[in-house]
Amino acid sequence: MLKWLLNKIIGSKNEREIKKLKPFVEKINSLEGELDKLTNLELRERALNLFEKIRSSEEIK
Repeated sequence: MLKWLLNKIIGSKNEREIKKLKPFVEKINSLEGELDKLTNLELRERALNLFEKIRSSEEIK
């Protein structure tokens, strides 16, 4: 009974994890329209730029 009540109030572990990850999923999904418009060459250039930022430990926005 107590466990059920706590799950109703604060959610299950999975629900809390989903809530925590939801902003990241929404941000990624918001990029879909922008990326759909790019050609394969533009996507490749963008990926290479990201790899360079990762190698140089630069912050990615």
